[in-house]
Amino acid sequence: MTQTTIPMKRNLSISLLACLALTACGPEVIDPGQPKPQTEYAEEYYSGGKLGTVFNATASAYEQPSPAVEQSGMSFDFQMGEYFFEKDYNTNPDGAFHGLGPLAVREGCLYCHPAYGHGKRQTAYHAKTMGNGYLLVLYEKVDGQDSYLSSLTGMPQTLAYGPFKAPIDEDKIRIDWLNYTDEWGNTFPDGETYSLIYPEVTIPADAYYVPLLATVNGEANTPLSVDQVGVLLESTIGIYGTGLIDAIPDDSITAQWTREEQAYNAGYLKHWKSGWFENGQWKTFYTGLDKTPYVRRYTYAMSRGPLCDAAGANAIWNITNVTRPDRRYHYMTTAYADVAAKDPDVQAEFPAWIATQASAEDYPEWFTDNVEDNIRNYLLAKNLPVEMTEKQFLQLMVWHRGLAVPAARDMDNAEVQRGRALFTQIGCAQCHRPSWTTGDDDVHDPNNSLCDNSNMPRYPHQKIWPYTDMVQHKLMMVNDIRTGWCRTTPLWGRGLSKLVTGAEDRLHDCRARNTMEAIMWHGSAESDARQSVEQFRQLSKEERDAIIRFVDAI
Repeated sequence: MTQTTIPMKRNLSISLLACLALTACGPEVIDPGQPKPQTEYAEEYYSGGKLGTVFNATASAYEQPSPAVEQSGMSFDFQMGEYFFEKDYNTNPDGAFHGLGPLAVREGCLYCHPAYGHGKRQTAYHAKTMGNGYLLVLYEKVDGQDSYLSSLTGMPQTLAYGPFKAPIDEDKIRIDWLNYTDEWGNTFPDGETYSLIYPEVTIPADAYYVPLLATVNGEANTPLSVDQVGVLLESTIGIYGTGLIDAIPDDSITAQWTREEQAYNAGYLKHWKSGWFENGQWKTFYTGLDKTPYVRRYTYAMSRGPLCDAAGANAIWNITNVTRPDRRYHYMTTAYADVAAKDPDVQAEFPAWIATQASAEDYPEWFTDNVEDNIRNYLLAKNLPVEMTEKQFLQLMVWHRGLAVPAARDMDNAEVQRGRALFTQIGCAQCHRPSWTTGDDDVHDPNNSLCDNSNMPRYPHQKIWPYTDMVQHKLMMVNDIRTGWCRTTPLWGRGLSKLVTGAEDRLHDCRARNTMEAIMWHGSAESDARQSVEQFRQLSKEERDAIIRFVDAI
């Protein structure tokens, strides 16, 4: 493949016919990708189908608009949505990108999604470190419970602005990476060795600005000690291709859960979430304001349904606390508001600060003679000024839904083909299901009906290759994800992570520094993937390397 000099940052019209004549911004020499191979695996190059794939294997591979964006005439909205994603927000009420705070998890989106990809492994927690995709997970670990604390937001904030103080002092958060030796001594039968590490996070009592409160045995706001609070890390995943996941029909996901429930009943899976799905029927759904039941499909916990009310739509509000027409309130707990309202330091500074943010004419309840009430009224208000307009939010969602998946690479290579066959042979494809077919792709917005078929890019009737079964499983890792249940993460495009983000960290907390480590973390005795790892161990080094090369190619 000849090298091509590309003068612009990214290409807005990537197709097979144009893949050798890309345009992007900033002069750089890059490989523009591969032409369509004439092999039996040709369709697998189209990871996102014809409407969702770009043949771009460069450092901007995750940032490309899908062909569906251009075909629907939404390129301008895509670019504007990208603009909102890439910029940091600020507290200037008269400036662009205003609305940050009073508390925040991050000042912008790129901190968590470097180059739109997976977060990077960190040795310290700093919200302003680019690439720190970690969200703190604090939960009660008493009486076998693992629910979030009621005094902290589900995604705890470590940034504060104006007179306010952060709920957690991030300078006191400690991340230690510990070595782990598995039952095989981190050694394959042929002598090759590997290394495994995992994070342990500690937060001392004096790091918390708010009391540690939870709901224990039905009693709300029960005080907890630091020892009763579990602390874990969850890193962000790549956001490209999320619109294609949205286009998978609910009944197709239900059918997959039904098949895997049958596998569990037959003894092929060790764990099953019967509280969610039993006898081929869902027992829990995601619902929004429209009260329509939707199959869960997003986040590790599968806590969200359709994309227009899923992680990204949620994060642009609760990560930065930037309000919009349907969310004119802060991402905030009452416990925080109670503490801040009584804080003498906050009380001393609040009157002068709030005068720079609003007028007494518009919000008289923030300017009374009782400063404690003023602070609480502001922090818990439900009628805050709109900081992101409906149009801006829709443009952000065009971008979010319009991000393409980079095409698979080298699928006609003999080693990759061998790895593909072995991947299926040892059972990896049972959970990392290779392909799905999208449906009519009717756009749903459970909360406010802003997004619909007319204003979003769509992907009807596409064969896509995300390599996920859209089901939750347990890997039973040391210091595991909260609850132990984790949705099978899509593998598509991950082989480009080192090129795109500078790191190839995998798994929910970035404990796997490469594909080999990610595979071996699946090997716990009680893991749903145990049999596959046992078979992987018995392969020759050449065969193991072939599987890794295949995983990195898709």
